[in-house]
Amino acid sequence: MIKRQVYFPEEDFAILQSLARRSGRSIADLIREAVQRVWLQPKAKGPVALWDGELGNTSLEHDSIYDSKS
Repeated sequence: MIKRQVYFPEEDFAILQSLARRSGRSIADLIREAVQRVWLQPKAKGPVALWDGELGNTSLEHDSIYDSKS
């Protein structure tokens, strides 16, 4: 891990201290999580990043359940 120095306005730092205290986490951990969520988001996988398994019926085939099966 690389150590960096970050400057915050006093009001923001006070809020971070309060959040860290309430969550039982360090300020550094909160900052790392925020950076990960906002700037370093993992690449989306699968359709709308909700499913990365094999596709079954696609939206193009959504009416196929009404097809008669003879």
